[in-house]
Amino acid sequence: MASEIIEKEIISTGKQCESLPVKSDLDPCVIVIFGASGDLTVRKLIPSLFQMFSNNSLPDPVTIVGCARTSFSHDSFRDMLKEACRCQGKSDIGRWSSFASNLFYQQIQYDSEQAFQDLASFLQKLDLEHGTKGNYIFDMALPPTLYEVVAENLGKAGLSNQFIDGKGWSRIVVEKPFGSDLASALALDQTLRNHFQEEQIFRIDHYLAKETVQNILMFRFANAIFEPIWNRGFIDYVGIMASEKLGVENRAGYYEQAGVIRDMFQNHMLQLMSLIAMEPPSHFESERVRDEKVKLFGAIRPFQRKNDEVILGQYGPGEIDGQKVAGYLQEPKVAIGSLIPTFAMMRFYVENWRWQGVPFYLISGKRMARKETSIVVQFKQVPHSMFRDVLGKNIIANRLVFGIYPEEKISLTFQTKSPGTRVCLRSMTMDFRYEKGPVLDAYEKVLLDCILGDHLLFWRQDGVEAAWKVLTPVLNECEHCQGREQKLHQYPAGTWGPDEAREWVDKIV
Repeated sequence: MASEIIEKEIISTGKQCESLPVKSDLDPCVIVIFGASGDLTVRKLIPSLFQMFSNNSLPDPVTIVGCARTSFSHDSFRDMLKEACRCQGKSDIGRWSSFASNLFYQQIQYDSEQAFQDLASFLQKLDLEHGTKGNYIFDMALPPTLYEVVAENLGKAGLSNQFIDGKGWSRIVVEKPFGSDLASALALDQTLRNHFQEEQIFRIDHYLAKETVQNILMFRFANAIFEPIWNRGFIDYVGIMASEKLGVENRAGYYEQAGVIRDMFQNHMLQLMSLIAMEPPSHFESERVRDEKVKLFGAIRPFQRKNDEVILGQYGPGEIDGQKVAGYLQEPKVAIGSLIPTFAMMRFYVENWRWQGVPFYLISGKRMARKETSIVVQFKQVPHSMFRDVLGKNIIANRLVFGIYPEEKISLTFQTKSPGTRVCLRSMTMDFRYEKGPVLDAYEKVLLDCILGDHLLFWRQDGVEAAWKVLTPVLNECEHCQGREQKLHQYPAGTWGPDEAREWVDKIV
């Protein structure tokens, strides 16, 4: 049973800590969403922008332009999105009319230079009408195969120019995955850099915008009690879990090309690991934080090709919430006999002074027992138990858990004496939960940071390359080695993955 904690908020600077920026802090801008008829726009981007509008955290003025191949009028586009926002129920739908007055649509063919010239003319017209001062954000809510052609045509239309005389700025937002391996990541970057400078490119990883994830750095570096023991002398292992109940749903076409390693490890999982393991930057500033992450990726021990370094799995038929579900091979658009992994457990070591010998277990999979994302920092047992003659058993070691989903929280487990005359230990947990104040969800936070021009929660290209260098040998071994079928372990949907990985999964769940 968790102990109760009475929370008292203290603002250490003595100043009011504002949760959200005010409109006057933000440059006016036009937000252009490519792929505006797609799932990401309908489920995430527009509801997030509507919520930001409702809590006054969008600039004033702002306009939002959807672009896709589908034929919409301005009004039919607004009606479709209104229904999506109504179903989510996050914001007061009564404010939709005010929000929709800033919402427009431009049909576009992504491979047509003329279509982008027409888009440029339309954006200039909106600039004059709404006073957005030539500031543009281009959000690529598109399949990765279209990133390069859209970036190229934006440049040819003159929309990538970042003015240095104060007349306006242009930024491009790229969703993961950033390539499918090191070579394709380098090729994508070359295309982007033909027209955009690095400071104009925002590579989104929405996991980094979750409150608990952001709080890891505060927890480590703003408190004197944890960082002295944040090393190989006191920590036994670190486990990072990102499990999903859902299968591939309607994404089989993408997933057949990606698999779990490209989908989750190159971005989300390695980013979470970097926050736990990185060295302290000299200042809390985006470039210095990202410098330390790149150093961490460079210190990860190269792949050893041992059987227990990587365990792969694929979900078969099973049961979720009392309902029978199909296995991966029975999903629509999955290739017959596909050997694409839907589960992976990877063990990494960081070869530096702080972490030498401490294993990092990264686990992610689809169709598992429940949807959960958490980071477990398992401390070592006490070096000498003075209670061994009294208790006759090992003392459970301390454990620190960063809960990211479904509950954003931080929990610390430690030992106390049970009430009574006998000497008995019991584990108690102190919990901190995010329940107070207006909190932006992950996409709201990253969109706001794009408007502010803050890169702290975004990937830098050298970090992307360093992550691919870690994983490319793993992908080569998994995709091109002999005996792939024997190395891909089956697990029933609704379980915690294949039996071969259960020993370590059980230590993290």
